[in-house]
Amino acid sequence: MPIDPILALAAPPIVSDHTWDADDVILYHLGVGAGIETPTDPAELEYLFEVNLKVLPSFGVIPPFSAMWSLNGFPGIDINMMMVLHGEQEIRLHRPIPPEATVTNTARIAGLRDKGKAAVIDVEVETTLADGSPLFTNTFSIFARGEGGFGGEPGTSTTVEPPAGDPDVVVASPTLPHQALIYRLSGDKNPLHADPTFARLAGFETPILHGLSSFGVVCKAVVDGVLDGDVTRVGGYRARFAGVVYPGETVVTSTWRTDAGLVVTATTAERGEPVLANCLITMKD
Repeated sequence: MPIDPILALAAPPIVSDHTWDADDVILYHLGVGAGIETPTDPAELEYLFEVNLKVLPSFGVIPPFSAMWSLNGFPGIDINMMMVLHGEQEIRLHRPIPPEATVTNTARIAGLRDKGKAAVIDVEVETTLADGSPLFTNTFSIFARGEGGFGGEPGTSTTVEPPAGDPDVVVASPTLPHQALIYRLSGDKNPLHADPTFARLAGFETPILHGLSSFGVVCKAVVDGVLDGDVTRVGGYRARFAGVVYPGETVVTSTWRTDAGLVVTATTAERGEPVLANCLITMKD
């Protein structure tokens, strides 16, 4: 049986360590589009120059990313990773992310949803600093095609809809034709983002930009366009991956200020297709 929910939900966590430094942060920022239009602008250099370097909240998906690809290491999970899609992502920030650190990632299966022809597997990863203090918590929601039918509940989905009326802020973020080749150096070496033959077999015209790169592009657009570049104000960020970006396209991020937080949508300028949906950024108290 590919998924045994009793075993999976009771499985002990998988613990791993991860270290990063300023070069890793700068590489990530390049992979989400920092410096494309104005590389020497002082505001952009805060993402790209090790002096006074700040860290986008979305960088927090990088240290625990390998947990998503270690799903079959959990008892009760035996799935075809070629049939896996990244459905949703949520990160909760407990404190600002430092430019360099060694952390411990503790991953567990937090939820299983039976969608009939597919399963949704929620992998929660708590990341702590060397002194044990919490830094951030990620939930990777993985859509595993062909793995449903294990007898679980379908679960419910939370919908975040933008309010009526025009957005408060709209930011257009161009991407580079080779941006996926940069982003993959942060750890996601899926050939879908580099190999044209593999991309065509997957049904795409050309390699596509990583969903988590788009996630970072949108985070940066909101931080810069709405929060005056203050990365420390973000308390949480969640989104559903609703479509693809082809490297070289422009991502248009629209933001509405609401009582619940910043409601965000993202689309491609060229095709008008959705990129992120159900997107909400909350502020720290």
